[in-house]
Amino acid sequence: MHIPDGFIDVKTAVGTAVLAATGAGLALRQAQRELPPRKVPLLGVAAAFIFAAQMLNFPVAGGTSGHLIGGVLAAVLLGPAAAVVVMTAVLVVQTFLFQDGGVSALGANVFNMAIVAPVAGYALYRLVRPAIGLVAAAAFAGWCSTVVASLSCAGQLAVSGTVAWNVVIPAMAGIHMLIGLGEGVITALVLVAIGKTRPELLDQPDAPVGTLVPVGLVVALGLALFVSPFASSWPDGLEKVAEHLGFDTKAAETPMVPAPIPDYEVPGIGSPAVATALAGGIGTVVVFGLSWLLARMLVPKKPA
Repeated sequence: MHIPDGFIDVKTAVGTAVLAATGAGLALRQAQRELPPRKVPLLGVAAAFIFAAQMLNFPVAGGTSGHLIGGVLAAVLLGPAAAVVVMTAVLVVQTFLFQDGGVSALGANVFNMAIVAPVAGYALYRLVRPAIGLVAAAAFAGWCSTVVASLSCAGQLAVSGTVAWNVVIPAMAGIHMLIGLGEGVITALVLVAIGKTRPELLDQPDAPVGTLVPVGLVVALGLALFVSPFASSWPDGLEKVAEHLGFDTKAAETPMVPAPIPDYEVPGIGSPAVATALAGGIGTVVVFGLSWLLARMLVPKKPA
């Protein structure tokens, strides 16, 4: 769902950049006030895992693939404000290091996937959790967050005049209803795993993270290094819709800011699988470091 350069016009790019900057700024202030110091390392792990998991495109239908957004997963573990911070860090690294999403569309991508997805998804999660339980509520909210984020993306394309409202809305919603099933399943599986090994992290905001940080980072690196080369190469939901509706040609041929590792392949490596694995490992470490450093700056350790 990463919008490339060329898909949205200047007014939409500027408007969404303002909304994204405002939302991220508010989230930073909220996280600074509310995030327990013990959970600071968890921001880095969550960002690393979400980055690695987003590289694992899974086949959906009709030659289309999808991948985890991770907004609801991060919000359930960290709270919505910290989730916005984590998702924004992931998207910034994806844009400038890997050319995944256009620089001109960064505000739109942050608004859709780092603000709309976790905030709307978390609100729905809190609403339905008393009735159906934590895991089921998170899975349902994850599905909904994917669909809502896709509708936001579709609206931006329509406002930009890229494609008509009555065409892009059903197209984006339809394919992302299927992709959202994967989002819900992955979200549920991760929370079940955490619930079996460290259940206190789901119920106690200030619970110590302990060994979850190194274990989580190893898992994220394992996904990036050893699983990402085997991810589906089919186009994702937005790419497939653009191809089907004929606006894929609007994508800029030359990126506004060249990325050092475009398309998640380290240049100069003969094997595509190795190039992808190395790119995934580099990105995982960079995202972990950026998110952890940002969290440490926001939430300094309190004296005992």
